[in-house]
Amino acid sequence: MGFLDAILHLTGFLAPAMALALLVPLGSKVYQKNRPLAQRYVAQAAINFIVCAVVLATGLWFFGRDGKMATYVAMVLASATAQWVVMGAGRR
Repeated sequence: MGFLDAILHLTGFLAPAMALALLVPLGSKVYQKNRPLAQRYVAQAAINFIVCAVVLATGLWFFGRDGKMATYVAMVLASATAQWVVMGAGRR
């Protein structure tokens, strides 16, 4: 596998994480009542991307292959939890 092929495979592997990381902060604006801990959209998206990428890599390691629905469900739950924490979970 050449360098370009490796980059394309990595991009395809991380595409769901990037899409979810960009959409979750946008969707959280609907439910946002107080200021989040991470003020900027870019910071929230970066945090969600890192969490999603770690979950995808863990799913690849655990199942031995990419694209399992259990991994995607875990990625959505982890991203929602990370966004909840970033928005100040439990602070009142």
